[in-house]
Amino acid sequence: MRCRNRPNKVPTSDVGSSTFGPHQTIGSCYEGESLAGLLDLIRREIESSRNFDRALPEKVWLKQQFSIGVNDVTRVLERMQPVSSVKCSSQEQLMNGSHNVKMPSVQLQAILLAADCNPRWLLKHLPSLAHSRGVPILFVKDNKGGSLRLGELVKLKTAIAVGIKARGNPINQLVEKVLSNEIQEVVNA
Repeated sequence: MRCRNRPNKVPTSDVGSSTFGPHQTIGSCYEGESLAGLLDLIRREIESSRNFDRALPEKVWLKQQFSIGVNDVTRVLERMQPVSSVKCSSQEQLMNGSHNVKMPSVQLQAILLAADCNPRWLLKHLPSLAHSRGVPILFVKDNKGGSLRLGELVKLKTAIAVGIKARGNPINQLVEKVLSNEIQEVVNA
């Protein structure tokens, strides 16, 4: 039996564009010199934090700081509570007087996402899922090499998605400054 080439029912779109709809939470899209500046800042902060804490092997330490890969980032996001249910549950706690609600052990502060990965459907679910959890996304574009650049950051060959875990360390402080545009001129230099 012959296979026919059928057109896709769902059109593919550019990950960096706004075609994901109202559920998209984007911090920024970094490419070129701004991407190099951002990754250099994060790499220096990783190295200085790693030099301060050498008790664990490097791979284990990186796993504690980052959620690496689309599957791992998706898993962590799914375990986080949606933003609306966090607000409702905190209001219910005040009314009921109970303060012992178990929060998920891992929270993501932000997600670095390679916008130029192929196939694009690997990432289609992440913007809406991240928006529902209140996690900003920083898109990384580097002429079909965004995943290579993210991989270098976490000592792997490639990484399509890297979630930055909220642990209150200097890496998180740097990412917070990037998200609030406090160090935008350094990243764009």
